[in-house]
Amino acid sequence: MRSLLLSAASVLMGGAAFTAPAKSAQPPSGAAHNIVLVHGAFVDQTSWKPVADILSGKGYNVMLVENPLTSLAADVDATRQALAKQIGRTVLVGHSWGCVVITQAGDDPKVSALVYVSAFAPDVGQSLATLASSGPATEGAAAIHPDEKGNLYIDPKVFPSAVAADLPQRIAESLANSQLPLNHTAFEAPVDTAAWRDKPTFYVISTEDRVIAPEVQKIFAARMHARTTDVAGSHASLVVHAGEVAAVIEEAALAE
Repeated sequence: MRSLLLSAASVLMGGAAFTAPAKSAQPPSGAAHNIVLVHGAFVDQTSWKPVADILSGKGYNVMLVENPLTSLAADVDATRQALAKQIGRTVLVGHSWGCVVITQAGDDPKVSALVYVSAFAPDVGQSLATLASSGPATEGAAAIHPDEKGNLYIDPKVFPSAVAADLPQRIAESLANSQLPLNHTAFEAPVDTAAWRDKPTFYVISTEDRVIAPEVQKIFAARMHARTTDVAGSHASLVVHAGEVAAVIEEAALAE
């Protein structure tokens, strides 16, 4: 999985995504210096690597959370462990399922702002299952199925077009065949905290997303009173549009 995502970003960004300069740069005065990135279901933390390298090159302290994807509680715990290692104000960022996690974990007092990317955004008492059933059906959502152990996957035949239509076909197909499962208990677990109610919140809407319908993303963002940015990308926009996503995170780092 790691090498596939690195290859994808290298192809799409001309090899520049992984050649960040040494940290001679410094974040702007008054900005939060720490960025914690939480990945979504079916992929690992390297889905954030293109964004992480851009931000690291600008002097931010960036940490990638490795979610076990076994339960909401386990992923929240992994995120809280990452937050515990930060010194000072921190921007907490999620992608897709990872935003259910940051909604719960983002009440940490170190978190100065939240960034949602192509994201599910629950309120208190809502689960991923609740949100998935309340919006219009999408190609990607309809292709999520459990195996005999209750682990959820996206149908590999559907994955390339539904999740990663703007990645090279070979890489999208390889990702489809090496998915990391999300346990069904995570899908069904409601959050009991909605950190976005008390934190400055930003939302990157992927306008070509076939997993979370763009119109649903807009509804989530409006409910949270989030500052929104549209990118013309698929559900994998954090890889394909890493520069635009990183720019939103930098904006969030300056939020008061």
